[in-house]
Amino acid sequence: MRRASVAAVAALSLAALAAGCGDTKDDKSGKSGGSGDKTLTVFAAASLTETFTRLGKDFEGTHPGLKVRFNFGGSSALAQQITQGAPADVFAAASGTTMKTVADAGDVSGQPTVFAKNRLVIAVPKGDPGKVHALADLAGAKLKVVLCAEQVPCGAAAKQALAAARLTVKPVSQEQDVKAVLTKVRLGEADAGLVYRTDAKAATGQVEGIEFPESAKAINSYPIASLAKAPQSALAKEFVQYVLSQPGKAALSEAGFESP
Repeated sequence: MRRASVAAVAALSLAALAAGCGDTKDDKSGKSGGSGDKTLTVFAAASLTETFTRLGKDFEGTHPGLKVRFNFGGSSALAQQITQGAPADVFAAASGTTMKTVADAGDVSGQPTVFAKNRLVIAVPKGDPGKVHALADLAGAKLKVVLCAEQVPCGAAAKQALAAARLTVKPVSQEQDVKAVLTKVRLGEADAGLVYRTDAKAATGQVEGIEFPESAKAINSYPIASLAKAPQSALAKEFVQYVLSQPGKAALSEAGFESP
């Protein structure tokens, strides 16, 4: 009986150990905790933050157990991360140039599709303390102006718009993405900044957006694509199609994006 009792305890111990291992098992398919959950990783331009966050939640709602994880930032920085091997499933950029960087490196699956367009506005703090009314006002020596760095899409667009207006603006700082510009304006650290129309709209009540005609000379196109090394390749293609679908178009239009 003593030997039988020892054998029973050993069997129970082995069963418990096996169960414990099953609870913590991970695999390379994106599943974790043995629950079948998956994570879809989307790298997207900072100006897509509000809209893609909404679309991500809607997409999760139709895919039980799925978590959509976003990496928002300047498109050029995101492109560099992807080409250097950062694991991602989808890339949505704020310009064709940054998407081309990823495509030329062989990291895009299929053909990128333009899904939206965006244009710049002048963002000023609520109440417009600097009395900014037009793009030409940004050249004033007394104004503190913030722009995106030229290597990111919003900075390239700003440079193009200012060139079209034949203006020279000396910014007090150049930021790595449009949200950083918007933050400085919102906090009153700048009298004005050039941001996308969608960003100014998302911050209604905190900043004011001033339209200017030269923005028509610097409209950015936004391409999206699934990535060649996507850990979740099938879901990546589904998410791209969802952005291109009618619900995706409606969300983008509501945010202020223009149709491609």
